[in-house]
Amino acid sequence: MTMTIELPEKLETALKHKAVLHGKSPALYVREILEHDLEAMLETKTPVVPFKDSYGILAKYGPAPTEEEIDENRRDMLRNSIFAEDAE
Repeated sequence: MTMTIELPEKLETALKHKAVLHGKSPALYVREILEHDLEAMLETKTPVVPFKDSYGILAKYGPAPTEEEIDENRRDMLRNSIFAEDAE
């Protein structure tokens, strides 16, 4: 298969530099990277589904509250509760 990929200029420059460092043409370097990356799938003959970790899954909600903010929220929630004596 022949494939044409549009690369931003910065990425193209980095690719050419990295290929030269490995003594290869950019096309051969990219092919070897793909072969290495897809090797597991070629060996098993079944698609490999990448593991998706939970790191950063809540990042869209902004930074986590501080310990002090959590304590303050807990006090506010429990202020009129039957557990108010235990919270302090």
